[in-house]
Amino acid sequence: MKKSGNKETRAKKSLFGKKDDIMPEFELKDRGVRNIGDAARFLDDQNDYSKDFGEPEDLREKWGLGVKDIAAGNRKKKTIFRGLTALAVTVVMIVAVFYALPRILPGFFKGTNIELFVEKDVTYDYDDSYRVVKDMAVSVMSEPDPASEYVTQVLFNEPVRYEGEEGDYTLITTMDGISGYVKSSSLTSDTASVEPDLHEYKLIVSDTSKNIMTHASQGTLITRVAMNTVLYADVKRDGVYQVALPGGDMGWIGSSGVIEIGPREEIEEVSTRYFVSSALSFVNSSYLPRGITMNGMSIEGLVYVCSSVNGVEMPRTAQEQMDMGEEVELQYDVVTGDLMIDSIIPGDILFLRSPYMDSNTQIYEMAICTDTGTLLMVSGSGTTIRLTSFDADSELCERIICVRRYFSQ
Repeated sequence: MKKSGNKETRAKKSLFGKKDDIMPEFELKDRGVRNIGDAARFLDDQNDYSKDFGEPEDLREKWGLGVKDIAAGNRKKKTIFRGLTALAVTVVMIVAVFYALPRILPGFFKGTNIELFVEKDVTYDYDDSYRVVKDMAVSVMSEPDPASEYVTQVLFNEPVRYEGEEGDYTLITTMDGISGYVKSSSLTSDTASVEPDLHEYKLIVSDTSKNIMTHASQGTLITRVAMNTVLYADVKRDGVYQVALPGGDMGWIGSSGVIEIGPREEIEEVSTRYFVSSALSFVNSSYLPRGITMNGMSIEGLVYVCSSVNGVEMPRTAQEQMDMGEEVELQYDVVTGDLMIDSIIPGDILFLRSPYMDSNTQIYEMAICTDTGTLLMVSGSGTTIRLTSFDADSELCERIICVRRYFSQ
């Protein structure tokens, strides 16, 4: 019998031309089958091999698969189709959860007491005739000219009434009735940041200044705000608030040095010692006529902001402030006729005439009594806010027009 190839080569070669370590090797006999026993043993070996690997299966009969189902390319197409289907379902769910349901569910629960679906009543206080200040403090001038006299200042996020424009300036009226011109670039027509019913918390800055940051921690500075700045917030976390800013942006402010009340509530009046404490925080600040911030402060401005953050609503001008509160009856020594200094107590406001016109009753300057015989007023050089001592022999006593008391003791 002629051999078809080398026995060793046939044993080592697999289907792919390499040694097949899995397939068993069968010893080929040099001669034909000698007897029936050898053939039986050979068949038994084949049966044992089939037990290890299982019987051949027809995929179409066994699994119901066709040629298209077996093909790798067709499986790839099915995978892409299934992925696109899953993506489409995800998009539909997102739209349903974040867009459709918030608009549909309130209608089903309208009139119930379920807090999530209680429809909040919103009353808008400001229309398109108002503007909002977007700088820390903006000077209000008597004319649309930077060289004109300062009337007062307005603070960050303060609403003002729009009266018209003239060049780069806008004529405004403050909420307490003071009119003047400000730079148009310092205002925005977006009033959402000052609408109480759109927010959860009302915040009043009680420190001399506070920073508003881009993030709750490790953020960058957006702006600084001064004492008596009013902000509105919707998010409150441990030690910080997220506040609405003029123009639609958001920022974060620390809770220290901030008074939190309801959106439409007003600060409760406190005792005079809190007013005095607030006033003393401005010692050595720069003096600016009619200024109301640490960067430039006047005594009438100081009275205005310190009274407001401690629960007493106060006008901005000295003349109007002299009409507020209770007039203090000054006491004089019956023998010497000198003013009794202890009749002026901490928290009292002194209105003084000019030192050059004895009979004049026009307000020349103001002072705040911070302790018996001590006044907070503009320094003699006219550059800073300083503490000054006075007694019965002081020339200040001769200049007093009146003394007013705003806070309870």
